[in-house]
Amino acid sequence: MAVNPQVMSNLLKVYFIMGSTNCQHAPEDVLRSAIKGGINLFQFREKGAGCLHGDEKESLAKRLQAICNESNIPFIVNDDIELALKINADGVHIGQEDEAADVVRRRIGSKILGVSVHNMNEAETAICQGADYLGIGPIYPTSTKNDAKPVQGLTFLKDLRSAAAHVPIVGIGGITSVNAPPIIEAGADGVSVITAISHAESPEESARQLYHAVNSVLKNDH
Repeated sequence: MAVNPQVMSNLLKVYFIMGSTNCQHAPEDVLRSAIKGGINLFQFREKGAGCLHGDEKESLAKRLQAICNESNIPFIVNDDIELALKINADGVHIGQEDEAADVVRRRIGSKILGVSVHNMNEAETAICQGADYLGIGPIYPTSTKNDAKPVQGLTFLKDLRSAAAHVPIVGIGGITSVNAPPIIEAGADGVSVITAISHAESPEESARQLYHAVNSVLKNDH
């Protein structure tokens, strides 16, 4: 594990994921607003119909990375290890269909490594292979990902928290400020969202509501 688990768990509180295909306004403006609202971590995920490729993708990544750097928000790249290394991103997030976590860990060194997992076996493998945090989901129904796995609900999250007490965990899938608290109560360190912020009339206000929803539960737990 490359990042201190306590530091990682704090970074996961409000984890914003976005690419150009998820935005109704300029991605740079959406990200700036989300940062003002209180996000802790950002993942660049450029996927879906009409997504950018090659130089255009890299150019957008660099612009969003610069915005994150100004506010000390770690910048994570989804799947694209080459891009992450080329622009010196803070980390990468991979799914089960990507390269194995131990291979990616060797390639990225001490950068942050997040892995999406859907069962205990995948979780144990990811932890052994050097994941800094695990993404669990979809917790609730979501329309953002065409290839989304069946809805998990909170059962696996609770089981995983019991089995791996100190591993940083983030929930994803259909999350809003209204339904976020049960995810934190079930043991997640934070929530990751795409459209709850990127499609919001005010990304700043939406991020702020998520921030308060997550932190109100964490405050009551301590």
